[in-house]
Amino acid sequence: MLQAGVSTACLYPRVVEEALYDLALAGVGEVEIFINSHCELRRQFVDTLAQLMARFEMRCCAMHPYTGEMEPMMLFSNYPRRVEDYLDYCRYYFTAMQQLGASVFVLHGSKTPAAAMNRELYFTRFQKLVDLGKSYGVLVAQENVARCTSASLSFLQEMKTALGTDARFVLDVKQAVRAGEDPYAMLCALGSHVVHVHLSDHGEYGDCLPLGRGRFRVNAFLEKLAQVQPNATVMLELYRSSFSDVAELAANYVQLQNRIRSIQKGGG
Repeated sequence: MLQAGVSTACLYPRVVEEALYDLALAGVGEVEIFINSHCELRRQFVDTLAQLMARFEMRCCAMHPYTGEMEPMMLFSNYPRRVEDYLDYCRYYFTAMQQLGASVFVLHGSKTPAAAMNRELYFTRFQKLVDLGKSYGVLVAQENVARCTSASLSFLQEMKTALGTDARFVLDVKQAVRAGEDPYAMLCALGSHVVHVHLSDHGEYGDCLPLGRGRFRVNAFLEKLAQVQPNATVMLELYRSSFSDVAELAANYVQLQNRIRSIQKGGG
């Protein structure tokens, strides 16, 4: 069953514990937590987040790392020692995810254009992180990001072919639009390998809008997602400038829940 939620990134730069509390008070039941600093990975701090979530019966399905901008240098460079250092650092994330009950780790990856990227290097390094994640019960998932190698659907399809079931994806709708890709076509091509979605609307008023403010065929997208990966998590991920306040964000979350319920009841 598809699960609707909200990313704490929507409230950036509000600190993560306050963002989480705001979402809890607004009735959001499922979240992706965006870690913004190393101190937020310390066990005592993560325990505080876990206690807050337990108090409000919230669930954390995914974690987004603040080190995304370092991934090209640390995981995908020609200097092997950095790879091992990055893998060691990811143990902080994966341990925190165990504390929070999160299963999906969001990776941006390299920024080298897909045409110039060494496929063997990319897929080998990604596999190393996947294998480490497995030892913690974590799914490492490649996000499509317009400024990264992963912007290209054809590249993601190569990943899918090369890595098989270890190729998992986070489909970000706004990033697909920015890269000139069709989000629906991406979903069709990647199919059940899509385990997590960053959802937003888009149209003449922008490429990252609350649901219902643009022209994206949200219901058709969700219907297809329910067919190919019924256990996916669907997070609203909007920029803070895209909505007025937490109440509006929460109302969009309720709208997403209602759309999913309607689809799963066969309402279309």
